[in-house]
Amino acid sequence: MTTAPTETRTPTQTRAYRDGRLVAEAFPLAEVSDHLERDCTVWVDFTDPTADDLAQLEDELDLHELAVEDALVGGQRPKIDHYEGHLFAVLYDVALDARSGVLTTSEVKAFLTRRALVTIHHPEFDVAHLAATYDQNVELAAHGVPFLLWGLVDSVVDRHSAATDALDDEIEGIADDLFDPAPRTVDVQKRSFALRKSLVLLRRVSAPMRDLVATLLRRDLHDVDPVMQPYFQDVQDHVLRVAEQNDSLRDLVSTILDTNLALQSNRMNDVMKKVTSWAAIIAVPTAITGFYGQNVPYPGFSEVSGFVTSCVLIVGVGGLLWWQFRKRDWL
Repeated sequence: MTTAPTETRTPTQTRAYRDGRLVAEAFPLAEVSDHLERDCTVWVDFTDPTADDLAQLEDELDLHELAVEDALVGGQRPKIDHYEGHLFAVLYDVALDARSGVLTTSEVKAFLTRRALVTIHHPEFDVAHLAATYDQNVELAAHGVPFLLWGLVDSVVDRHSAATDALDDEIEGIADDLFDPAPRTVDVQKRSFALRKSLVLLRRVSAPMRDLVATLLRRDLHDVDPVMQPYFQDVQDHVLRVAEQNDSLRDLVSTILDTNLALQSNRMNDVMKKVTSWAAIIAVPTAITGFYGQNVPYPGFSEVSGFVTSCVLIVGVGGLLWWQFRKRDWL
């Protein structure tokens, strides 16, 4: 980690709720246990914490050393692990660059105890949005940690949903470009492959959310306040919507790529028909002038009538072929 540990370092965000009210915030990490002893629900948020930060947190909340180790190591798969006394979850926040069609992901990890939620993430994660979610739903704060956990999962799933909708819009734009009078084959192919890659990445981080939310709703792992159950079920509905929409969009991108190839083949056939038609027309004067250019006597040899006959044949047969090709829409 690049951040140097200091003794006075304060986490990015700390909050304490009691009886549905925010009673303290921006307090040092060493005071977490004090607030827990006062029957408070605590939210601690870290941005790129050091090993020392998490070691102190491990002592404050009695976290399992393997979970702390996973919190420091990147590249974890989306999951939720059950330890004695707490849960450890790994989620992925996403962001889509609409101009390039590239999707970026950022790990968000969380420790969940009976009275505390600890979130760990990189600077790319919009923690202000998460804090705003808590502030906008303060009437649910009385439900403790399930409220904090719901806010986190809901914020992440909303980002998945927003990225999916943005991908949907981009793919619809590509579908319109397919039939543009001025073909943009290379642009369509590049854009399609970029969006398909983003869809695969989005599926990789969003599909496990179904099992993760379902696990949170299982009472044998962690009690969820009955009042919060509908909120988690609403999140689960959003997760299923993202998964279904992702599958549909991947099929649509595949269809666009196949259609683009078919259109290219059709355009090539049109070009070949035109080239072949003109080649046939050009072959007529070549054949006739070649016949009349023989160095042997034939009707009209070395006479004006022969020249006139050859010109009439060239114009007549060439015009007939041109008319037939136009009639068949080859020219």
